[in-house]
Amino acid sequence: MNTRSITSAIETSNIHEGEKWAKHRKIINPAFHQEKLKLMIPALYESCSEMINKWEKVVSVDERPCELDVWPYLQSLSCDAISRTSFGSNYKEGKRIFDLIKEQTDLTFHVIVRAIIIPGYRFLPIQSNRRLNAIDNEIKASLKALINKREKAMSAGEDTKNDLLDLLLESNLSEIQAHGNTKSVGMSSDDVVDECKIFYFAGQETTSVLLTWTMILLAQYPDWQERAREEVVQVIPQYLLNRDVHEEVKLGNLLLPAGVKVSVPTILLHQDPELWGDDASEFKPERFAEGVSKATKSQFSFLPFGWGPRICIGQNFALIEAKMALAMVLRHYSFELSPSYIHAPNTVITLQPQHGAPMILRKL
Repeated sequence: MNTRSITSAIETSNIHEGEKWAKHRKIINPAFHQEKLKLMIPALYESCSEMINKWEKVVSVDERPCELDVWPYLQSLSCDAISRTSFGSNYKEGKRIFDLIKEQTDLTFHVIVRAIIIPGYRFLPIQSNRRLNAIDNEIKASLKALINKREKAMSAGEDTKNDLLDLLLESNLSEIQAHGNTKSVGMSSDDVVDECKIFYFAGQETTSVLLTWTMILLAQYPDWQERAREEVVQVIPQYLLNRDVHEEVKLGNLLLPAGVKVSVPTILLHQDPELWGDDASEFKPERFAEGVSKATKSQFSFLPFGWGPRICIGQNFALIEAKMALAMVLRHYSFELSPSYIHAPNTVITLQPQHGAPMILRKL
């Protein structure tokens, strides 16, 4: 059984070897330019509207406040948005692929945990391991078929779909043609498959987590919820850092040997009184009123999307999706935490609400 398909895809987004990372980043960058992302706004709006419509069916009964766990809805929203923006007209086919990737991810972490206790667990001929292999084969076959279909359409001169897959293939083809049709310059079909998996990993969980904790905070601070709503109504009447050390390097007073993995505890960095002041642990959105540079003593104090050349390539995509979703929620509902809410942040890959995010929603 091979768990590497998932773990390598997760790692790929951050720790490609220098040359390979630079090549991939150059090819992928055009797909995430602001002008390209604007073309995806209708798809993002459709995903947000579908979630709001689902809430309408639950909350609108007798027009009374209703308890709703928003966490699974926001997870579905992010998955839906990624499916639509990645595969466009092949949305349903793409969603099936992403559903398989989610199942594969869950199974992989199950196997990894078991392997810590039982050496060689991942090699045992048991159902979960066989299912992992089957899923991996189906994902690769489906993605390659979809990619081949798009490449044939492009060769035939058909209009592009302006989704992430088409933009990625278009950029890849341009790079190859710019170097005299030398295919080794571009990404292979396996590379494109891995990048499609990364679209899911990086775009689904992170944005849903961002939206969930934002709603929890706004529920805890209703005055800020109302201020945010006023801004929405005004604008819209009636969206862990790791580093691998490849050679010996000195970091401050520390000498790090090659092969060491360094992790920056961003949650501590974001709440350090020396950087943010004595009120660092307080919820004070107004500290950012004049931008991050005026809110802290160091430009490297706030790293929600990483920093430097490997900063998250999808940060603009994530913020567009999050702002749109939050604006639509604020436009339609007021909300507060349910008495059943249990505050238990749980680190998986991102910081998730272990017991969900039950809210009391009131239709406006």
